[in-house]
Amino acid sequence: MATPLEGLKVIELARILAGPWAGQTLGDLGAEVIKVEAPEGDDTRQWGPPFVERENDKTASYFHSCNRGKSSVIVDFRTDEGKAVLIELVRDADILIENFKVGGLKKYGLDYENLAKVNPKLIYCSITGFGQTGPYAHRAGYDYIIQGMSGFMSITGEPDGAPQRAGVAITDIFTGVYATSAILAALHMRARTGKGQHIDMSLLDSAVCVMANQALNYLTTGNPPQRTGNYHPNLTPYQVFECRDGHIIIATGNDGQYQCLCDILGLPEMASAPEYLKNANRVENREDMIAKLSARTVLMSKGELLTACEAKGVPAGPINSMDEVFADPQVVHRQLQVNLDGIPSVRSPFMFSDAELKLDRPSPKLGDNS
Repeated sequence: MATPLEGLKVIELARILAGPWAGQTLGDLGAEVIKVEAPEGDDTRQWGPPFVERENDKTASYFHSCNRGKSSVIVDFRTDEGKAVLIELVRDADILIENFKVGGLKKYGLDYENLAKVNPKLIYCSITGFGQTGPYAHRAGYDYIIQGMSGFMSITGEPDGAPQRAGVAITDIFTGVYATSAILAALHMRARTGKGQHIDMSLLDSAVCVMANQALNYLTTGNPPQRTGNYHPNLTPYQVFECRDGHIIIATGNDGQYQCLCDILGLPEMASAPEYLKNANRVENREDMIAKLSARTVLMSKGELLTACEAKGVPAGPINSMDEVFADPQVVHRQLQVNLDGIPSVRSPFMFSDAELKLDRPSPKLGDNS
């Protein structure tokens, strides 16, 4: 079968995570992705341990997480020779992804305005911390800082604890995913107009957008949401529960599921009690309700409670460590872990009925454009 983006050429002038994530996603979908690196390579090649070692190459696992399927060319575009090489690469390219500071490429004549003269059909995607405009446009952007500025950390963590970041660089990842969507939209538009365009992606914009219901909770009430630990601000019971041998997640989404949970836990009187009858009642009386439910969940093992919830149609699941994730039968069945020339990777989560992903090469060694 063919790949969805077969025949497209992507030039990646991006480092670290957000830009490379977009490039890797386009590569998985079948595009040819050429990663342009400085002589010293992408910074994340050194972001270890852990490292992956192969044939006189030692590169951090971090780099391998977001550069699968690409070739690598070494270009120093600060020189006339290097600039000429890059312009030739762009001449027949469909897409360019870059994440330099605002104006960083313009001084070399490699900004959108100049490269569009070389290739009017070029879709040029710029990824920065704060976008090409605005009072913060000149600032460098870092995922951790953006998690704080976007409000994400203000709603993450225990109510009486410190604000917490996510365990992965989620604003980088989301920006990479949004950038991919924008690039595909621009490709579709180019099919109608015959022209490329400049896409302006910002980590802060993306992070604010994914505040989702929490943003609307504030915009519709004027009250900033607070940290709620492991419970949901709008639904309950929807949180982590302690069992006899650990913890699981129970996530009821409607009154019927709540009533089934009460039945599982031997609390039929709570299923019809007025103070817990509807979700709004349960949110209002959350503390008392959770205490009563928890007094029963601690008497059951994780396996017992998960099995009972599945039998009754109550959404519940384990809290897996990474080794448990990749041993999970569903993850194994979906073949999310792939092996590329002996290097493990995690494929993009797309499955098509009449197309396949391009998963034919691992992340490149520096300068490997074979």
